Amino acid sequence: MKVLITGSAGFIGFHAAQEFLRRGWDVAGIDNFCDYYSVQLKRARAVQLPFAMYENDICDLDALRFVFAEESPDVVLHLAAQPGVRYSITHPFVYQKTNVEGFLNILECCRHAAKVPKLVFASSSSVYGGNTKMPFEETDQVDTPISLYAATKKANELMAHTYAHLYKMQTIGLRFFTVYGPWYRPDMALSLFADAMLAGRPIKVFNHGDMLRDFTYVDDIVDGIVRVVEADGLPLYDIYNIGNHRSEKLLDVIDVLAKALGVEPKMEMLPMQAGDVYATYASIEKLHKAVGYEPKTTIREGIPVFAKWYLDYHGE
Repeated sequence: MKVLITGSAGFIGFHAAQEFLRRGWDVAGIDNFCDYYSVQLKRARAVQLPFAMYENDICDLDALRFVFAEESPDVVLHLAAQPGVRYSITHPFVYQKTNVEGFLNILECCRHAAKVPKLVFASSSSVYGGNTKMPFEETDQVDTPISLYAATKKANELMAHTYAHLYKMQTIGLRFFTVYGPWYRPDMALSLFADAMLAGRPIKVFNHGDMLRDFTYVDDIVDGIVRVVEADGLPLYDIYNIGNHRSEKLLDVIDVLAKALGVEPKMEMLPMQAGDVYATYASIEKLHKAVGYEPKTTIREGIPVFAKWYLDYHGE
């Protein structure tokens, strides 16, 4: 079996690729190595992956068609996207291009492939918008996104449903909840906190620290992805939360990280940022019933592993 991973030099794509290789899959990848965050970090991930990685943009339809023809995947794991809630406020057209047009290109390539692959794609907990009922369940209304990033991820779910309905191609969406771990993105909270703590700068703590997040260790996420990819008998179209089923206080997360790094954090308390939500908390009952998904890693186990990698990678 062959899996084609888009965003294969990205954080989750890198870890997923390693696990599929370990399990004996043939793996191919696509990544455009954009400079939204450190290209050097992406290259450092990619060099560890012993397979064909096409340096293409999913917005280039002709290049994408070539990859599909060359690789003929059984499964497409679509992780390539323009991430970031706050960045979407200042760079909206990047999100329209990559997350909407790029996703349409993926759908079209799957549809027209000689062997139509199963498509598993990344959605996001951000689609829940300002929902206050906890935990978030897949049956909750998700018609009120509060960032353009969230709106594009909701659009992906709608587009995937349309293609499943019209062309009978299997499309499964996974709503990720705050994934972290080694080889983490530098634009995300734990990396920003670690960088500031080690430099002695105050970390920016929004909503005065009164925030809750479902932090999910990357190995647990990858376990869920693999279970969905390898599962038989899933519906033609479905959406699943994939999180840790724990909602952690932001100040507790900061405390665990500071202890793992061996520093005393300084904090700059700030108001809530536009596009942010107060809390995320995943109900994972649906994914558990479907494929036996059961995350195992607490922040007290996972954050020290991230911290050790961070110190090693940055040469502290």
